[in-house]
Amino acid sequence: MIFLKLFYTFFSIGLFGFGGGYGMLSLIQNEVVRTHKWMSSGEFTDIVAVSQMTPGPIGINSATYCGYTAVHHEFADSMSGASLEAISVLGSITATFAVVLPSLILMLLIAMLFLRFMKTKPVQDIFKALRPVVVGLLGSAVLLLMTKENFSAPDENLFQFIVSCLLFGGAFVCVWFKWISPIKTICICAIIGALLL
Repeated sequence: MIFLKLFYTFFSIGLFGFGGGYGMLSLIQNEVVRTHKWMSSGEFTDIVAVSQMTPGPIGINSATYCGYTAVHHEFADSMSGASLEAISVLGSITATFAVVLPSLILMLLIAMLFLRFMKTKPVQDIFKALRPVVVGLLGSAVLLLMTKENFSAPDENLFQFIVSCLLFGGAFVCVWFKWISPIKTICICAIIGALLL
């Protein structure tokens, strides 16, 4: 049943998604696009874009939209109208709850134990070991989003590819050197993309 698969998949992602929402993106994409084939790479790219623009953590937003889309695709042939929408919303609730549950459990455990064991060498070693993992997951998320759906390709649409690369490079430089705030950068890139692409 898709709801159990959704719960198990997003619970696992929530449990092993170190590095926050951006660290989870590569895990989510691997599961929903490659493993379960609940959606296409293009649909996942759209979900990431919407998740970034809506308020809240990107990992939770992505889980919500992925749960909705997965259930919607699963039952699109057998249901329609309000019943399809209702069951799709149940899918989004399932995925959202599943991705948040491990953090809730771990935070309760950590809150009870952290103050007592925070300064011990094993705990400090665990945190040191997790730092490069977080950087790797964030880098993986960036590389996995560099697809034809996001940037096009030189042999398909050269103009779109060049504009996409320029927007990516310009946004990176502006945010890296703190010339423009990330929110303003997103808005400017959205306006340029709407006008040119």
